Amino acid sequence: MPELPEAEVVRRGVDRAARGRTVTALLLGRDRATRRDPDPASLPALVTGRRVESVDRVGKVLVVDLWAGPGARPDGVERDVLVVHLGMSGQLRTARTGDDRPAHTHVVWVLDDGTELRFVDPRTFGHVARSTAPPGGRPAALAHLGPDALDELDPAALAAAFAGRRVAVKARLLDQTAVAGLGNIYADEVLFRAGISPLRAAGSVRTVEVDRLAAAIPEVLTAAIAAGGSTLGDGGYVDVDGRTGRYQAEHRVHARAGQACPDCAAPITRVRLGGRTASWCPRCQR
Repeated sequence: MPELPEAEVVRRGVDRAARGRTVTALLLGRDRATRRDPDPASLPALVTGRRVESVDRVGKVLVVDLWAGPGARPDGVERDVLVVHLGMSGQLRTARTGDDRPAHTHVVWVLDDGTELRFVDPRTFGHVARSTAPPGGRPAALAHLGPDALDELDPAALAAAFAGRRVAVKARLLDQTAVAGLGNIYADEVLFRAGISPLRAAGSVRTVEVDRLAAAIPEVLTAAIAAGGSTLGDGGYVDVDGRTGRYQAEHRVHARAGQACPDCAAPITRVRLGGRTASWCPRCQR
């Protein structure tokens, strides 16, 4: 947490606030938040004076596209970007300069209209780091990720990710090099919608089931985005304005162990699976 829907909700909020604005200062707090950057001390000089061209996303990771030129960037120019990984507890919040900053605010972008974009991360599993990206392409720092679960995944790519794999299908969906963006919540939900047990070997998923799963993934993710994402009991996820998500009320199986399946009324089962949990209906998911 956050997963792709939460990252997309945050991306849209940051893009609305920051697109076209110039960064007048970059303030760094705890060193751990910039540990992945090759030279964190030089980050403020790199970012200050840059215009935010757009805020994009690959899987769960946000990509802030920066430009230093006086006008529009010419076609074919490599991009300087910041990748922002929210980790387990990271938030991006907007506020006005002068407003109190919450505890665990580790990076602050000050924009030319008096807005501050604040990276808040109590557990500091997230990070902010520079990268470069070719025109129209992914940042180098994210080249290892699989196809984006919302924007790039199709049945052929999903079948290729599963082919010959003995690992459990849920574990394969959580592997970001196979599919970028799914986490524990939405892997449970898409497998339920597709009628596939999370414990099956990925390589055993038949073509017709791959097609069902490839259809279920964007359906679930799009619905979750429309509902503002999922905020669980820890309250860790909020959007840029501090609002919680609402999709947790629509979960069919995730975190509902012992409750009745919404389709067949059988008890929902939950087990440990590779350091995570899996929740599913043994009657509906085969």
